[in-house]
Amino acid sequence: MTFQQQIQQGIPASLPAKKYRDPNVSHAPKRKEILTNEEKKLALKNALRYFEPKHHAELIPEFKEELENYGRIYMYRLMPDYKIYARPIEEYPGKSQQAKAIQLMIQNNLDHAVAQHPEELITYGGNGAVFQNWAQYLLTMKYLSEMTDEQTLVMYSGHPMGLFPSHKNAPRVVVTNGMVIPNYSQPDDWEKMNALGVSQYGQMTAGSYMYIGPQGIVHGTTITVLNGCRKIDSKGTAGKLFVTAGLGGMSGAQPKAGNIAGVVSVTAEVNPAATWKRHEQGWVDEVISDLDELVARVRKAKENNEVVSIAYDGNVVEVWEKFDEENVYIDLGSDQTSLHNPWAGGYYPVGLTFEEANEMMANNPELFKEKVQESLRRHAAAVNKHTAKGTYFFDYGNAFLLEASRAGADVMAENGIDFKYPSYVQDIMGPMCFDYGFGPFRWVCTSGKPEDLQKTDEIACQVLEEIMQNSPAEIQQQMQDNITWIKGAQENKLVVGSQARILYADAEGRIKIAKAFNDAIARGKIGPVVLGRDHHDVSGTDSPFRETSNIYDGSKFTADMAIHNVIGDSFRGATWVSIHNGGGVGWGEVINGGFGMLLDGSSDAEQRLKSMLHWDVNNGIARRSWARNEEAIFAIKRAMEEEPLLKVTLPNLVDENLL
Repeated sequence: MTFQQQIQQGIPASLPAKKYRDPNVSHAPKRKEILTNEEKKLALKNALRYFEPKHHAELIPEFKEELENYGRIYMYRLMPDYKIYARPIEEYPGKSQQAKAIQLMIQNNLDHAVAQHPEELITYGGNGAVFQNWAQYLLTMKYLSEMTDEQTLVMYSGHPMGLFPSHKNAPRVVVTNGMVIPNYSQPDDWEKMNALGVSQYGQMTAGSYMYIGPQGIVHGTTITVLNGCRKIDSKGTAGKLFVTAGLGGMSGAQPKAGNIAGVVSVTAEVNPAATWKRHEQGWVDEVISDLDELVARVRKAKENNEVVSIAYDGNVVEVWEKFDEENVYIDLGSDQTSLHNPWAGGYYPVGLTFEEANEMMANNPELFKEKVQESLRRHAAAVNKHTAKGTYFFDYGNAFLLEASRAGADVMAENGIDFKYPSYVQDIMGPMCFDYGFGPFRWVCTSGKPEDLQKTDEIACQVLEEIMQNSPAEIQQQMQDNITWIKGAQENKLVVGSQARILYADAEGRIKIAKAFNDAIARGKIGPVVLGRDHHDVSGTDSPFRETSNIYDGSKFTADMAIHNVIGDSFRGATWVSIHNGGGVGWGEVINGGFGMLLDGSSDAEQRLKSMLHWDVNNGIARRSWARNEEAIFAIKRAMEEEPLLKVTLPNLVDENLL
């Protein structure tokens, strides 16, 4: 069968031969046993729904074995024989160009070069899934190959509910992930529902088909490191040391961002496979597994003002403690382990090997939890010693401070309510980017041609330079940082998987760049382009400890903005939309939404991009301005001056002396 025929057949009528996991691929850790015997029967019945009754007797023992061995039913037997990667759009079968683009994006998320645990359909973050099992993948791809522009595919936490009649201006796909009743949003609720096969953790861009590899966070991390250094002093970045943790998935962007920002960086990672994967991809320069050697290397790099990224093959707690003992001064510190998922592989306790920790996680979860919390207390204590010496430490939105506080670590401010360290959104991203409407705008060249990506880089740079000439002083730094970024994008070799790019832009920038792309497509200069963004943006996400942590009017625990965002994007022209419970800070801790939009050079695409992108940004600025954020008030007033149809309720400010 050809690739297209395999897509079109969906779940095969005759079962393929049993397949086994590839030992050379990174795999998700075994999930803890949480189902009763009756619930295990229910999980099997749920999985068998995808197969004709004549296959059930053969599949039951196989699926039971997967459930016992891995804590989930992945249906490895159904893994495709073809290689999964983002092919050029014309290679996908289908009646709808938009549906073909979504097939491309799904396959990019599951590319072995991109995905963290590809055979478990997990893209990043330890549990950020595109689908729960391979039957869902096959059926979804089949539906996309059949659908027309008069239908919408409904995705129910990885399960393709089906194709429904709609119209050409409706989204082609609507995605929800983990949208459970609020009282059932604890970590163990996810474990149980995911084991039953009825819900999944879509992370942010994993379950919304918009992940573009670690590049997706490189730019934001670069901005964060640059501005973190600016908060320390005005002497630039040369010779400054940045210490952090995490090289899997999104966190793998940190060493590359450190190099672009011009610092010395040390990123610890306990999983050697993740460490060496980033080294092979050129995302980290050196790997060191001996602490004494690490100390000597860092001292030399600082003294010589080197720009170098070093991976420490081990636990980050050891680095913080060793650098304290040896008086190695850390300028900038953070952490990007997956602490939204602390009990299932997101954070590994110091003192155990990677293998020992994985075994304990599966077989003695209560002891594993104790070890993680003990490690968090040590971790925070070591950080506190460095900050006492002057280190600027920030929470990188991975729930480090939240979980450390729950473990009883010394991370609370004197008032007992706030954390003693800011989140990077509170200090940097919120007031400097999100409040002004700047956020992670993305695009993917569906032709798969590197030359198309280079042309889009040039187009975007030209647009930004033109906008900057008339930009107000308040956003000149943001504009210049983005122009510098896009000019260095080719040289920094950021592509992993699809031919994709990211930059931080406001509504004006996004709309003008997108229109310029659409014009270039219409003229035949480039192929079709998929637009998107990270959920970690101005409007898409309500997250009290990250995206909306700089909301101080008491509304940071509400999720109206994210829900409004996805609804508004749906009827303003998005090709697909998604809304998730979960994301980077944990199940039950955040609601986040995203979109994708195909530009095909048509006038319809131009109309959609103008309508949707304007809303997608200004919805968030309006909410932030109502929270009395000074920068957002400035930005929304400017937006209203430029668009007469925009009328936003503005806050009246109260004299503190009266209160």
